[in-house]
Amino acid sequence: MPFTALNSRIVEARIGPGQRMFSQRGAMLAYRGEVSFTPNIQGGQGGIGSMIGRRVAGEATPLMTVEGTGTVMFGHGGHHVHVVDLTGETLYVEADRLLAFDGSLQQGTMFMGSQGGVMGMVRGQVTGQGLFTTTLKGVGSAAVMAHGGVIELPITPQRPVHVDPQAYVAHRGDVRNKLSTALGWRDMVGRGSGEAFQLELSGQGTVYVQASEKKL
Repeated sequence: MPFTALNSRIVEARIGPGQRMFSQRGAMLAYRGEVSFTPNIQGGQGGIGSMIGRRVAGEATPLMTVEGTGTVMFGHGGHHVHVVDLTGETLYVEADRLLAFDGSLQQGTMFMGSQGGVMGMVRGQVTGQGLFTTTLKGVGSAAVMAHGGVIELPITPQRPVHVDPQAYVAHRGDVRNKLSTALGWRDMVGRGSGEAFQLELSGQGTVYVQASEKKL
């Protein structure tokens, strides 16, 4: 059930009998055919365990289940949309950045502490708490949202990538995360928050970075 980009902010998905997908509530812009939209109370394909994980994580991003026969257009808040195609690997993504995804993907949460997502890493560094982040695993597609578009940066064992946590959208592959502090150019020009956090991703995979650091 691949997504087709209609423009930089709207994607379209075709759904048929026996198929389903999940999206953020309120993300449906228009549809053709016989399609139903119902609130999802089981945390997507991951079931109750995923739902509990999301609640513990403080991820208050409600989902809806999309079923039927037809085509559905998705977009939200005028954000840019980027499609990630998975072939069996795992995508790690902030819950509020997920626009829609195939029902064939297994949804879950990964414990990285207790405050929800990579931005929780920043808060956790100060408060001593940690975080969860949402995972999607399997074969299928996911549409993620970002400010100003997304670039894909390869991560290799020889070349780790350092990302501003506010610019992080998602990553996939066999990737390790480490949050560090450093006095950087932001502090020198007076734009830094005082903590100057950097997210270091190492291993083998891809990180998706948004062009603007605004929150969704």
